Amino acid sequence: MPYLDFQSNQVLTAAQVNTYFMNQAVMTFADSAARTTALPTPNAGMMAYLEDTATLQVYTTAWEDVSSPGDITAVTAGTALTGGGTSGDVTLNVDLAAVHTADFITDATTARTLTSTDAGKTILFTSASAVTVTVDASTDIPVGGRVDIIADGAGALTVTASTATVAGAATSTTTGSFTIGGQYSAATLLCVATDEYRLIGNVAVA
Repeated sequence: MPYLDFQSNQVLTAAQVNTYFMNQAVMTFADSAARTTALPTPNAGMMAYLEDTATLQVYTTAWEDVSSPGDITAVTAGTALTGGGTSGDVTLNVDLAAVHTADFITDATTARTLTSTDAGKTILFTSASAVTVTVDASTDIPVGGRVDIIADGAGALTVTASTATVAGAATSTTTGSFTIGGQYSAATLLCVATDEYRLIGNVAVA
């Protein structure tokens, strides 16, 4: 049925009422039985609201519920995600503790080359010996991504640029290094362009 733009003084026929009003309106009925009585031969596209079940239905070749736009289907439960069922309500539970734990890394080694998997993480370096964190062309942290670095051990923590540009403490370098304050000091490595980073925090040129 096409849309009809009624004009002033136009004669409204019974056929137009049936076609443009009745067939294209959302009708309200007490229940499906009342609807069947009123509409024994519905037309495709008719919509009806049933008060007893609070459901909205549309007629194709039969009356069918109108899907809720908020429904989620075909959900696969995985790590930190639970849920199930093929019909009715489905509850999804996200383990926020597991999510936050995955974003926090403790590293006791003395050397680490950052990678794209470190993006968005906080890395706590705990070694009592000197630690070197390398940022190179393979680091590939996405633009806008960041890594938080904490010097939690007694060893000096150094961030070294190697083929990637690291700028901090008024210096930009592709081969130089920066120190991260003393023990318990921290810095953030922020990617501002491909292979280009800013080192923000308690840093100094090594």
